[in-house]
Amino acid sequence: MEKKLAAVIMAAGKGKRMNNPDKSKVMFELKGKPLIEYVVGLTDKINSDLIIPIVGHQKKSVIDFLDKRFSGLSGKVFYAHQDEQLGTGHAIMQTRELLKDFDGDVLILSGDVPLLTEDTVRSFLKFHKENNYNASLISAVLDDPTGYGRVLRNEDDEFYDIREHKDCSEEELKCSEINSGIYIVESKILFEAIDTLSTDNAQGEYYLTDIFEYFTSKGMKIGAFKIGNITEITGVNSAEQLSELEKKIY
Repeated sequence: MEKKLAAVIMAAGKGKRMNNPDKSKVMFELKGKPLIEYVVGLTDKINSDLIIPIVGHQKKSVIDFLDKRFSGLSGKVFYAHQDEQLGTGHAIMQTRELLKDFDGDVLILSGDVPLLTEDTVRSFLKFHKENNYNASLISAVLDDPTGYGRVLRNEDDEFYDIREHKDCSEEELKCSEINSGIYIVESKILFEAIDTLSTDNAQGEYYLTDIFEYFTSKGMKIGAFKIGNITEITGVNSAEQLSELEKKIY
């Protein structure tokens, strides 16, 4: 029997560097479509059983847009609310009530990463399933990984942890494999791991990435699915980045 799939989309950001603080970051447009439209459309294409956008800043505009644009998905789309933003782990905490009775895999996406393709996500889901991983992420190798969380591997090339850039040692900063922020986690262990998060780090936030350290400590299987097309996992954090992404698509 095929496992059920819930797609969670982090879409609460303010977009401080988007030159319009009164607008939700995910409502800025790429080729005439809000960023969030690309991501919710993707979750529909992969036949998600449940779609949970996590909304926050200017959330009414996001909800109103999605309810109208994806009216056919009204029985699948439910909103989690992150009104105070204390990190990616904190965002996922807000989905607990909506996922409490869900049994399956949870795919975690970012609402400001619009160019991820259906083919890549389906390959990622297959990688996760065929290797019997409890949790997986998408990674990529960058020429300049500055600012990104690093995917750490052991001597046998097995992924064992993620380290945020600001928390990396000098040796870890030499690693060029980065975390895309796209994950699949078995629902039954997601909140078990979320409950172990703390704000004891350089940012003073709840890092979602710290769940992988927990999984490793419990002997669970985790995987990193390396992809070659960096554009697919490129996020939009500034007006300049949005402009650059515009140039990369036709």
